[in-house]
Amino acid sequence: MGCPVSIICRALRNVGLVLFYYVFSIGITFYNKWLMKGFHFPLFMTLVHLTIIFCLSALTRCAMQCWTRKPRVTLGWKEYLYKVAPTALATALDIGLSNWSFLFITISLYTMTKSSAVLFILFFSLVFKLEEPNPFLILVVLLIASGLFMFTLKSTQFNLEGFIMVLLASFIGGIRWTLTQVLMQKAELGLQNPIDTMYHLQPLMFLGLFPLFVLNEGLGLSTTEKLFRVSELQPLLYSLLTLSVGGSLAFGLGFSEFLLVSRTSSLTLSIAGIFKEVCTLLLAVGFMGDKMSMVNWLGFVVCLSGISLHVGLKTYYSKGTGPSLRPLPGRDNPDMELPLLKSREDACEEEDEEEED
Repeated sequence: MGCPVSIICRALRNVGLVLFYYVFSIGITFYNKWLMKGFHFPLFMTLVHLTIIFCLSALTRCAMQCWTRKPRVTLGWKEYLYKVAPTALATALDIGLSNWSFLFITISLYTMTKSSAVLFILFFSLVFKLEEPNPFLILVVLLIASGLFMFTLKSTQFNLEGFIMVLLASFIGGIRWTLTQVLMQKAELGLQNPIDTMYHLQPLMFLGLFPLFVLNEGLGLSTTEKLFRVSELQPLLYSLLTLSVGGSLAFGLGFSEFLLVSRTSSLTLSIAGIFKEVCTLLLAVGFMGDKMSMVNWLGFVVCLSGISLHVGLKTYYSKGTGPSLRPLPGRDNPDMELPLLKSREDACEEEDEEEED
């Protein structure tokens, strides 16, 4: 049995990592909504964020390379275009549409609709054979779908255009996360570390989103007094500062997710994500003036029940039949790689250790 002090320290560390993740995850949601009230160029904002994430990822890679004395992975053009491009395009559209929707909908409707991404992730996981078919998945789908229907039923702040954007973003998000999982599990690519993944994704994401930005926001942005037609320096610096904050939050979100998964488990991230939705909704109602009826709250509970059931099923089946995640050995691995799926060699080594004991 472990020492009580070490157990308490581990619990405090996990709580700290969850709170660290909440700061960036909830923070960027409210930041995007706040910025869209006065800055009506969500695609340009996304492009700025992608640029900042790329720069911060490059700096982090350099720091990690200096620390570990090991060169970071850099993909060749053929692998980059054929294997990374689909993931980058899906990610760019998911993020771009999500940010765009904040022009039309409330945070509560955005949060609830975005939760439906689990449905599309399930669907594409089955298509790509990343998950085994299970009769309980039908119940998960029914709970999430009915909860979403109840949440939008007779909503006084419902906007069809924004709702369709988030729903489309959730659909593309299902493709995005499925392709991301495939991409990061390909050992030959060497993109298990999310810093390397973000570094390789951002340029293609920028190029994929740029034509959509030019068509929808190019003319308006070139004539706005917030950037290109400023009469004073202070408004320009303010706009650049607020955009930079969002890019830093976006990078911090990816990094905090990595820390949480690597130091705990993917189950911890999933459970933390469920409570994050609750916190986001309560904050939106309390501070942003979002209005929700009893039916809307009931729909939210039904939807969370479906997500919780999905997390519970994945945990149950992974214990007996599925591969498990190996947590990072904090100080022994300065390279900070993501927890990988156990290889056969790892399994054999563990069996040998158990036999010796």
